Amino acid sequence: MSQKTRICNCNNTMPMDGIAIGKALGEGPLPVASQLCRREVNQYLQTLDGADRVVIACTQEEPLFRELAEMKSAVSPLRFVNLRETSGWSEESRQTTPKMAALLAAASLPDPEPVPEVEYQSEGRVLLLGPARRVLSWARKLERQLQVSVLLTDGDDAAIAGHSWPTFSGSAPRVQGWLGAFKVSWQQSNPVDLELCTRCNACVKACPEGAISLAYQVDLDACRSHRDCVAACGAVAAIDFDRVERDRSAEFDLVFDFGDAPLLRMHQLPQGYFGPGTDEASAALAAMQMLELVGTFSKPRFFQYKESICAHSRSMQPGCNACIDICSAEAISSVGDHIKVSPQLCAGCGACTTVCPSGALTYAWPRAPDFGERLRTVLATYARAGGARPTLLMHSDEEGSALVRELGQLAAAGAARGLPARVLPLPVHHVASVGMDLWLAAVAYGAVDVAVLATGCEAPQYLDALAEQMTFAQAIIDGLGYAGVKLHLLRARDAAELDRELQRFAASVSIHAVPVLPAATFHVAAAKRETLDFAITHLARHAPTPQDCIALPKGAPFGAIEIDTGKCTLCMACVGACPESALTDNPQAPQLRFTETNCVQCGLCVHTCPEQALGLQPRLALGASAKQARVINEAQPYHCIKCQKPFGTLQMVENMVNKLAGHGAFSGNLDRIRMCPDCRVIDMMQPEKEVSIFEVKRQ
Repeated sequence: MSQKTRICNCNNTMPMDGIAIGKALGEGPLPVASQLCRREVNQYLQTLDGADRVVIACTQEEPLFRELAEMKSAVSPLRFVNLRETSGWSEESRQTTPKMAALLAAASLPDPEPVPEVEYQSEGRVLLLGPARRVLSWARKLERQLQVSVLLTDGDDAAIAGHSWPTFSGSAPRVQGWLGAFKVSWQQSNPVDLELCTRCNACVKACPEGAISLAYQVDLDACRSHRDCVAACGAVAAIDFDRVERDRSAEFDLVFDFGDAPLLRMHQLPQGYFGPGTDEASAALAAMQMLELVGTFSKPRFFQYKESICAHSRSMQPGCNACIDICSAEAISSVGDHIKVSPQLCAGCGACTTVCPSGALTYAWPRAPDFGERLRTVLATYARAGGARPTLLMHSDEEGSALVRELGQLAAAGAARGLPARVLPLPVHHVASVGMDLWLAAVAYGAVDVAVLATGCEAPQYLDALAEQMTFAQAIIDGLGYAGVKLHLLRARDAAELDRELQRFAASVSIHAVPVLPAATFHVAAAKRETLDFAITHLARHAPTPQDCIALPKGAPFGAIEIDTGKCTLCMACVGACPESALTDNPQAPQLRFTETNCVQCGLCVHTCPEQALGLQPRLALGASAKQARVINEAQPYHCIKCQKPFGTLQMVENMVNKLAGHGAFSGNLDRIRMCPDCRVIDMMQPEKEVSIFEVKRQ
């Protein structure tokens, strides 16, 4: 595929070495424009001819470049790279040639494979719920654009609700669902159904206690149950005292929640739900967004789930709940021994895939192999262009990119130092989607520092999880002796804070403190554990201080099983519970075997063991032995007392005899426990010994 790259120094505001950049990209010397979007625009137009792909080193004028391409009917795919704020506008701008080449190389990669999509269908049926004084004014504003319904949680101003829209009243509303498929339920707290009521005032006049006001709701404390109002209402049938405290429900496409406290409080709200409360500015913004949510919409299916290796549960015994606990959208739930992920609620943060120890949940936007290829390309090009001590800065594609751009603009004005020359920004859909497998792969590819930027928009539990995962990965790096190679979780809410954080850690590593590590050649795999194995094997092979085993903090996804052989009866319940085949039996002998590299420390074996003989030992064993099954317990086989066939272990059978000796089913028949299942059945089917008349006479 032919590609053309065009670079511009933005009106001579940043240094650019077109010869070095072109050489690193394998395109030959690149001409450096100064006003590609203005005086030299013809160079851009000529570039569009005869190229399969065009990469433009400018994002500021991207709309103009796209418009010109459309006018020329160009079909070449366009890629745009921000070299200005990420490289050229920096205190170290004269040292950023390797970074520029690396970022351009990443933009040259082919598009990732498309992923399945999740669709939403919305017809604009919106429910406004909350106090009447807030709901009704917004209902009038939206009634011409959306199909409005209202649920009043108090009776105030109900008289002016009219019949312009379906009107309900009730208490304790509950909301579940997503855009196009919300189910709202509530408790009918009053005999008057405002949807049926015609506001004729007959009930108001008929009530002897005056318990019905122009709010058309019955004051149940004042009512004496004469039911004159029911008779006055007649065939309209809007008043029914048997209706009180019944649950009602309806379905809507959108929910506009004006309650003092929003009904849904998860960090990542479902699409189509808005809870501005009493804030009029937030309500106005939400209303504008709702008007755009009518029609058919789609988003990527952000995850893939492999049920067979999920360590959530087995036989109702608890295992790993990491994904359920961390999901800020409450999109993951337990369904027996496995989990269920609602793709409509999933917001694509990817935190569940980061904390998943087995790789049962994997991120799909982009897939790990696609992101891994970006890592490898960026770091390889940076090194080929002469760069040293690369640092990867992984940040969100929206908030993080905005901070990086703002920092570059401050640096251009002399108000900040800007991104250091060795810091390579790498945008991702969400920072929580990148975990230990990709961090260690980046180190294996040559990164000296890997930093993840949190801007304050992330769910708090995400930051805790990232910090914990970094603790595990850093323990592996330190254990292998890679002094100076660090993982960082940066927290910055504005560009000035980001500048301070970057300068603090960018200058902390001496070039002499970092061991030389040959760049790995493996490709990131779709399976998380496979990538971890590739990266750790590479790091261990070149480790400054080789180790056979590295101790890890509690909760790490690597480790061994501790076994009390005095308690273990080799019942093999743990084997049936292990989803990763870390624990296996031997069909030829009573042996329990353990393959350490398969263990994810989920604890299912510990919870399943009836003898409480197992425990977890977090650590990372290195070398070939960790990948081989080793015997951790074995016992002498027990032979059936009738047919001599081995059917268990001596310890297991004797334990059963001791525990069941007093059981009624085995009273006087303890030998049956010492028989194999076949002989036991035969013995049970034989008739009891009968006493004949001849034996009685002899006695």
